[in-house]
Amino acid sequence: MKKLIIFAICAICGLTSASAQKFALVDMDYIFKNIPAYERANEQLNQISKKWQAEVEAIQIEAQTLYKNYQNEVVFLSQEQKKAKQDAIVAKEKEAADLKKKYFGPEGELFKKRTALITPIQEEVYNAVKDIADLRGYQLILDRASDSGIIFGSPKVDISNEVLSKLGYSN
Repeated sequence: MKKLIIFAICAICGLTSASAQKFALVDMDYIFKNIPAYERANEQLNQISKKWQAEVEAIQIEAQTLYKNYQNEVVFLSQEQKKAKQDAIVAKEKEAADLKKKYFGPEGELFKKRTALITPIQEEVYNAVKDIADLRGYQLILDRASDSGIIFGSPKVDISNEVLSKLGYSN
């Protein structure tokens, strides 16, 4: 009987504290699509990425051309000439790989550029969300655009437009 009473008290306390918690939803994709600076930064990153990819591909094509030429000439070359051409092919392939790593590697130029352009905007949005959470007393704000498994979220608890307004963007 004591266990039943303790369980009932715990359940009542749990329900009381659960009902006191407030939550909201945001759609980060929607927010970022409505921030022109974010869209410009993404477009700039895409253009830089295409330019750098073209540079890498040009060097890879040079390496392929060297290899094709080598295959066509191999029967006419001395051992020293073969070795020199093979070394040139390997050097060109290494140059392409190094350039690709420099631009697109985990600590590459694209990562640094993305961090410089996108992170300040993301921090500004995060701070706006945090300010609204503090102001309204939300304990939890979920991103409905992420793969968090939210099947339905009432528009009444979606604060995406409020975040945009706080950032100075009309919706």
